Amino acid sequence: MLQKSFEGEIYINHSRSLTSNRVKITAVTALALILTACPLISTGSAAAQASPVSAISQATDDVNAQAPIQYRIQARLDEKKMTIQGNESITYRNTSKDTLNQLVLHTYADANLSKSTQTSMFTRSNEEISKNNPDKKPEDFLGGIDIEKVATGGQALDFSNKNQALTVKLEQPLQPGKSVSVQVHFNLKIPYGSQRLSYYKDIINGAHWFPVMSVYNEAKHEWDSKPYSQTFETDYYTSADYEVQFNVPDQYQVMMPGALTTQDDVEKGRKVVSTVAKNTREFVFFASPNFKVDSVTRNGLTVEYYYFDNQPGKKKIVDGYIDQAFKAIDFFSDKYGKYPYPEFRIVESYVEGVAIEYSRAIQMGQIGINAAPEQDTVFVHEIAHQWFHALIGNDSETESFLDEGFADFSKVYFAEKLGDKLNGFKSIQFDDSTVDKAIASTNDEVGDLASPVYYDKGRQAIYQLYRSVGEEKFDAFMKEYFKRYVYQNATIDGFLQTIEDVLGEEARKEMKTALYEPNFVLKPEYQLSKEEKAAYLHDQFQLLYESALTQVPNLPFETMSRVMDKTLQGEPLAIVLSDQVSKSANKQQEGMVNQLTTLLDLSGVKYDVIRDRSKLKQKMKKELATSNLIIIGNAKSNGFVQALKPSIMDRATRIGFQWKTIMNQPSAAGAYIIKHPYNQNRLMLHYFWNEDHLSGGSLESFMMKMQESIGFTNAYYQYYVLDKTGKVALDKKVENPLSKFFAEE
Repeated sequence: MLQKSFEGEIYINHSRSLTSNRVKITAVTALALILTACPLISTGSAAAQASPVSAISQATDDVNAQAPIQYRIQARLDEKKMTIQGNESITYRNTSKDTLNQLVLHTYADANLSKSTQTSMFTRSNEEISKNNPDKKPEDFLGGIDIEKVATGGQALDFSNKNQALTVKLEQPLQPGKSVSVQVHFNLKIPYGSQRLSYYKDIINGAHWFPVMSVYNEAKHEWDSKPYSQTFETDYYTSADYEVQFNVPDQYQVMMPGALTTQDDVEKGRKVVSTVAKNTREFVFFASPNFKVDSVTRNGLTVEYYYFDNQPGKKKIVDGYIDQAFKAIDFFSDKYGKYPYPEFRIVESYVEGVAIEYSRAIQMGQIGINAAPEQDTVFVHEIAHQWFHALIGNDSETESFLDEGFADFSKVYFAEKLGDKLNGFKSIQFDDSTVDKAIASTNDEVGDLASPVYYDKGRQAIYQLYRSVGEEKFDAFMKEYFKRYVYQNATIDGFLQTIEDVLGEEARKEMKTALYEPNFVLKPEYQLSKEEKAAYLHDQFQLLYESALTQVPNLPFETMSRVMDKTLQGEPLAIVLSDQVSKSANKQQEGMVNQLTTLLDLSGVKYDVIRDRSKLKQKMKKELATSNLIIIGNAKSNGFVQALKPSIMDRATRIGFQWKTIMNQPSAAGAYIIKHPYNQNRLMLHYFWNEDHLSGGSLESFMMKMQESIGFTNAYYQYYVLDKTGKVALDKKVENPLSKFFAEE
């Protein structure tokens, strides 16, 4: 999961679920010191075609082999009450050497019985939904599953459903190699809002909607009965065969994995949507009366996108995503092992900040009007989860590295080979930070560091293996790993054993050290040089600003953030300070210059700082006429402002900034941006105060607002005025749709 992002990543969210609601720029970790929030924007473009698919395993043939578990489910949706009534028949074959006296099934839907047990991942979204829907009560955001009866052969069985685990006592012990069939009758209440299982507006998200078999641990002689994680993921399943019949209203479009068929007019106003999905790790559905489906078939694979046709030109963007999905599937099929299913489905939903993978399907957020499929690295991350989660399973509660680390490495591998240098291997090589947690940590051990540990450090460890053995041997290893664990659940021990068998003991030893010792960092020879880092940061910042600004159609030219964007594109920049000022004012101005130039230096931007009037006069009509300008200080003591005051006043009036009035307010301070008085293609940004210097109480607020105003994660300001306490008294801005992803918790 990924909390969907733009990785520049503007990501915004990871994994099967990207993770918290924060946004990050993977490579630009130092940015947090400069901007008020950390990263979000996919960058780069695909410049080459992926390699053709090669048949490297028996996966396609094996998909039709009978799995150890078969589900037959008949379900009926009550769209008015938002409930599902279901009858489920499960045939379970005991593949262990133990004799089993009971079966255990997960009832993850019961995570919605209380707010305290729901995942925290969607807390912010639900708070916003609650504010916008005051008629909804707290209990409407809750749900759960009621187990009415469990039976075998018509004989009722004793059961208990506690703490998201349904325990069924068998009448007869189940011997190794033998099978038993049980029937479960249940009623499900779907919670309102944003959850993996929820309904909101015109869509139902259907994960965890029926009791599913847990995994039996033969070594520990026990069933996995953990409740679903409140902070990350607890996805650990056995691949199974599904036959599902879902009774829904006629107008509903239903997405499920497998071969879909529809029987209309089963009763007035209703139909039955059926599917058969063999060897599928987890089974989800999405349903909406307003879904439109775009479907493309190439070389025996059909990719479908379920989306809301709610804006002009959206189908073209959807087609772009479908094309990108084919590229990614072909690439991973060639590198790892062939995607064995005849279909792959993508669903648009209202879930914000989180992209989630399931078997044979992924869930994405709303498609923006300016979306660029070829730059959406989160999309590729979720597709990679088809190999590392869906086809090769693992216990994501205890060994999340095996799916998140590989999915994140895979998106980078894909970007590298398609010519996207910003999101390719340099994004891994740039990071020389350390995290005091082992990559092989469990979710409990890693706490709130899942993203830097599993994703960032996990992909680095895999990249180091790739570099140490070379691409040819690495690809051969990955194909063997896939062959051993397709439709199975892998472990880190099994992963290391495969490394030893294919690449040797030394490779295993190095990987084990990388995974189990804290503070992993790439070997120096695999990191970027100082010069390479500087160039990479410049390119990252350039694309981050460009991508962020394009999120707002018709954004005014006079936008403070645009000064950074223009200079990153190569336009000249000059910083002009007020002169003939007091020592206090001069000290404050120099502090502001240091703050600005720290960001500019980090970004690789060239600039000129002008501190005295003689130099200003020399450059006024030549260099400064073609430069973007940042003016600092009291207007009365700034030579540039005084020389061009009539033009500045006129251009300020055009954006609604009453220059003369505000500049005469005794304690006012703030900033405004206008077109350059000499050059309408350049900008002039003035950070001003009207006293001799800023008071100590307002200086910190002024500096913070200064750094915020030229960032790409907050509102886009044209002007703002602060009072003597440093609070905003007046402003004009355009809301940045990305800013909510950067908001502090």
